[in-house]
Amino acid sequence: MRIDYFQLIDRIVEIDIAARTIRTEAAVPQTSTIFEGHFPGYPILPGVLLIEAMAQTSGWLVIAMTRFERMPFLAAVKEAKLRRFVPPGEQLTLSATLAHEGSGYAVADAQGIADGKLVCDAQITFRVVDFPGPEFRSHMEEMAKRLAFPLGARADG
Repeated sequence: MRIDYFQLIDRIVEIDIAARTIRTEAAVPQTSTIFEGHFPGYPILPGVLLIEAMAQTSGWLVIAMTRFERMPFLAAVKEAKLRRFVPPGEQLTLSATLAHEGSGYAVADAQGIADGKLVCDAQITFRVVDFPGPEFRSHMEEMAKRLAFPLGARADG
């Protein structure tokens, strides 16, 4: 995780277009300034960052499903549950399944697992729009490379 850059997933492990699923990994850093205030002497990853990690995972699935032509922006989070604390050093596996895509919106059911146990889950809704411009799309393509986005997983092959 690169919290200071708001990059909350480290690697895309798998995208299955036919099944409309994605799996990512994120290693919670051992040290980060975020832990200085959350909480001194008892550092835990803020729940909002767990939700953002699920949203980023789901968002990459939407990008794949739309053939890297459209960008998802977080619109709503429903039924979010934070089931246990996540300390520094924890390895997270995040996954999402696309429940709906169309009419300018996408909805994904996402979850995070650590140590074989469910840590968090939520239903995440995105507003899906054309990339705001070529510079932004180029940035996202570079980010995809860093995350090992499997280009063969794009919906257009």
